[in-house]
Amino acid sequence: MEKFIPFEKLSKKEQQKRNAARRGSWYGLNPVTRTPESSKAYNRRKAQKWSDDSGSVPFVISVRLSSAAVFFDYSPADFER
Repeated sequence: MEKFIPFEKLSKKEQQKRNAARRGSWYGLNPVTRTPESSKAYNRRKAQKWSDDSGSVPFVISVRLSSAAVFFDYSPADFER
């Protein structure tokens, strides 16, 4: 039977061996706590996506002598939200 040696008095290598033997596997589970993103926080990706959205066409105003007519031209991207 081996003589009992307190953990603190073991060599650093022996302490590492014993610690590694105690540790287990999380089997693919990530133990880090995740929180949902705040809707009020600034999101660079969302801002970049908004500036890249050039599919909308500006509205056109056409005025005739007999009557005023206003034509609005919208793209389908304006109604996606």
